Amino acid sequence: MEKVTIVTGGSRGIGAATCLRLARDGHRVVVGYRSAAGAAHGVVDAVAALGGRAIAVRADTAVEDDVVELFDAAAERLGPVTGLVNNAGIASTLGRLADVKADELRRVMDVNVIGAFLCARQAARVMTRGGAIVNVSSTAATLGSPGNYIHYAASKAAVDALTLGLAKELAADGIRVNGVAPGFVDTEIHEQTGDPDRAANVVSRIPVGRLGTPDEIADAIAWLLSPAASYATGATLRVAGGL
Repeated sequence: MEKVTIVTGGSRGIGAATCLRLARDGHRVVVGYRSAAGAAHGVVDAVAALGGRAIAVRADTAVEDDVVELFDAAAERLGPVTGLVNNAGIASTLGRLADVKADELRRVMDVNVIGAFLCARQAARVMTRGGAIVNVSSTAATLGSPGNYIHYAASKAAVDALTLGLAKELAADGIRVNGVAPGFVDTEIHEQTGDPDRAANVVSRIPVGRLGTPDEIADAIAWLLSPAASYATGATLRVAGGL
């Protein structure tokens, strides 16, 4: 069976790196995106340059109909879905919880929690034995991010709970569910915090003394999707330079 994997938030950062990494492993890739159409199609072109197959599909993962259409497009154009990388997520303006606006709080939860659950639910509905899901979490889930974005940390803790619970629920069906928890990675997501230099400013807190790269996270995701991780389910792999 061909490997057909959906990568949500696949147009940039960890998502884009994952699309390319999976293409090298022989996956047919669905580049899910919400607004960055040009970047998403650029990833498709990069996959094609590697000799792989990819399509770009617009979907707001917080919208149920969009998620269903994303999976339908994947099946119709590339074949039955065998993998999901639940990567789409947003950060938030840095600050104390007391100062967070309700609409910002809801949007973070809608994308990071509801979106992840909707995509995982659809994967559970369509995948057969041998399928695999990787949820992209964050070290924030266990660090709490006080003074920065507690609500973002809480949203990623929900993703960790999803990973553990769904892994147990789908184990008898032969579908594996795991997670990856990146630390500080050099991507554009930090611009959403209102402090684009934030990642560079926290290097001193990272035991290995540097930021991670999207490719390093993509390698961990690719391993969890591969047969080499056939006995791994319900695990969240921390890829955070010692944080």
